[in-house]
Amino acid sequence: LFLYVAGARLCLYDTAGLTGRKIIVDTYGGVARHGGGAFSGKDPTKVDRSGAYAARWVAKTIVAAELARRCELTLSYAIGVAQPTSINVETFGTGAVPDEAIMAAVRKHFDLRPGAIIRDLDLRRPLFKATAAYGHFGRSGLDVPWEDTGRAADVAATARRGG
Repeated sequence: LFLYVAGARLCLYDTAGLTGRKIIVDTYGGVARHGGGAFSGKDPTKVDRSGAYAARWVAKTIVAAELARRCELTLSYAIGVAQPTSINVETFGTGAVPDEAIMAAVRKHFDLRPGAIIRDLDLRRPLFKATAAYGHFGRSGLDVPWEDTGRAADVAATARRGG
């Protein structure tokens, strides 16, 4: 951005930057809440990216396990703290079991520390080119690990036992 105001001695130069582009378009188009962190331009050690991928992975698994028809998983992290400072499951009244049982199953079957997310979703593998356009989630033909629901049966069994 270059701004020049006629008659004034104001000259401002700024760039649009390399991160923070298309935040809402890259996710759910305003349908779901978003913490504001960007994905593109960030390596997987940044929980803005890896945490969002993990939240998608877990929420999609919960729905695939038929524990809820809708699920939103929120994660919070603090710098220097490996475990998430907060994990919350919201099923919007569509849960087949109590949200607490789903939470217990999530804690048992998903390691949501940043290093574990990178390992489990293989985020060191070069797979981000496919997400550079048209979003990071829910696209047919987008073969990424956070869309996998292979843990659904185990998560369902644990949640149905009450955690």
